[in-house]
Amino acid sequence: MTACGAVCAALLIACTPVGVGEVATSTPPDDSLIAPSPAPTSTLRPATKPAELPPVSSSVPPVRLRILDLGIDMPVVGVGVESTGQMQLPEDPSVAGWYRYGPDAASTAGMTMLAAHVDAVGYPIGPLSRLRELRAGAVIETTASDGHVRSWTLESLTLYEKSALPIGELFARDGAPALVIITCGGPFDSTTGHYRDNVVAIARP
Repeated sequence: MTACGAVCAALLIACTPVGVGEVATSTPPDDSLIAPSPAPTSTLRPATKPAELPPVSSSVPPVRLRILDLGIDMPVVGVGVESTGQMQLPEDPSVAGWYRYGPDAASTAGMTMLAAHVDAVGYPIGPLSRLRELRAGAVIETTASDGHVRSWTLESLTLYEKSALPIGELFARDGAPALVIITCGGPFDSTTGHYRDNVVAIARP
């Protein structure tokens, strides 16, 4: 496991149950596996394991996310960790959360993590509901708090069952720099209040 240590094993976005299993295929998701987003759903959070948090060393937070091919332009706010051990997410799906215990907008190593709800009770469907439409080579831009705009090129878009999400890799604080964008996807399970899968985009500078 990477420098994020036990935290990676306990932290996922609100719509994501904790667990590490087999890594899913790295090919783009088959649209036939991804159901259209239903009406806004519960933000029920699953139980998680406690873990120590790494120090916050980042100083240049991202404040804006743009995905030109999808017409997405959304604000980004720094988020921490819920008392349950889950990564916090803005309640409004039109706002993305940046995991402030990981790499920041100017980092030259590790995975800069952004995530947002696909939908939530009382809000319209979020912009990242279209994330599954993105294809390799698409340009993604992040704007930092100092005004610097950084361009990223989409490397992969993968649909993971939540039990197979490679948490340690996605929250890595070392290695080649990358931007990770996560939201929920796949069929919605009304018995648990969660989507079955996660849509994970990985882009490189």
